[in-house]
Amino acid sequence: MAKDLVILAYSGGLDTSCILKWLIQKNYDVVCYMADVGQNEDFKKAREKALGVGAKDVIVEDLRKEFISNYMLPAVQMGLVYENRYYLGTSLARPCITVGLVNAAKKLGAKYISHGATGKGNDQVRFELSAYSLWPEGKVIAPWRLPEFFERFQGRSDLIEFAKQENIPVSATPKEPWSTDENIMHISYESGVLEDPGAIPPSGIFKITRDLKQAEDYPSVIDINFEKGLPVSVRIPSGHEKSLVLTDPLAIVQTLNKLGGQHGVGRIDIVENRFLGLKSRGLYETPAGTILHVAHVDLEAYALDREVLRVKKYLQDKMADFVYNGFWFSPEATYTRKCLELSQETVNGMVTVHIYRGNVTILARKSSASLYNKDLVSMDIAGGFSPEDSTGFININALRLKEYARFSKQSK
Repeated sequence: MAKDLVILAYSGGLDTSCILKWLIQKNYDVVCYMADVGQNEDFKKAREKALGVGAKDVIVEDLRKEFISNYMLPAVQMGLVYENRYYLGTSLARPCITVGLVNAAKKLGAKYISHGATGKGNDQVRFELSAYSLWPEGKVIAPWRLPEFFERFQGRSDLIEFAKQENIPVSATPKEPWSTDENIMHISYESGVLEDPGAIPPSGIFKITRDLKQAEDYPSVIDINFEKGLPVSVRIPSGHEKSLVLTDPLAIVQTLNKLGGQHGVGRIDIVENRFLGLKSRGLYETPAGTILHVAHVDLEAYALDREVLRVKKYLQDKMADFVYNGFWFSPEATYTRKCLELSQETVNGMVTVHIYRGNVTILARKSSASLYNKDLVSMDIAGGFSPEDSTGFININALRLKEYARFSKQSK
């Protein structure tokens, strides 16, 4: 009888390699799926490892451009920041990867997809809600939620012992005492020695951003162009007559990651609220994302009506929650995304940014169309504004305050 086919989200690490062997022992055929979203990974070596363990096949798909164009840059456009600090690097990658997983499952006629996300984390929710949105008839095998798996493998030592028994290659390099998730937008660090929020992170933990003491001694000044809220080009003075102009989204992100990293831009150390109700501590470095977000916020304030900006702020906070919690493909997220995109119709122009020693500072902004009226706001000319009108404006707004003062006096 033919075996059921499982598409496994595979990283090449200890956990998913052991899950691969465990699924095979449970009498499944397994095809491993690896998405290249910009992580530092030896995909050839991981492929060979999976085939050696017993995978029927290994799919490696380059999703870097897809991730940047359809997830990262739209997040900049929408202004998505979870709890005012986290730029959602991991959260945005999960629906992107799930699309690839589900497409592979449909193409190969698989019955299941599987992943190595833990039972306490956010990723299990993000993967599975995305999968069920895209593939309602599909099924998910989540080993870390199955008693027969988590009771057998209660920690890394149990996995290592199993790997030795099954001749699964285990890295000779000691594992860092924390977990890492990496893509082209960011790197996150959590768990292990970082679980104590009062503990200072170990020296040298960050991979792509320099400590401020080792940051570049000279500032970088760049111009970022936006069309409908999306960054479309970056101009970087090269020291020669002609500046370096980047228009390819992948090149923009790669270059700003390098530039921001050299200046120590984009590091945060936060305690956040997981969807399951737990608080967790996370360290993140997001150089390109930080630079683009700061520039976009400035241009948006320049271009948008005041009340539209405030409504948009409410919607972007809701959308950030949707993304963090795994609802990228939900009807509420689709609706909110369309509203946010509509708000960006007039967010067009250029922002000049100063990058230095961990800071991203705005120097100037320009736009062919803006609500900024230089004559109207000038202190040197009237510009069509009647100062005497301010008296009535103040009186009307003071009326409520005067009445409250009267009420407060009576209540004492």
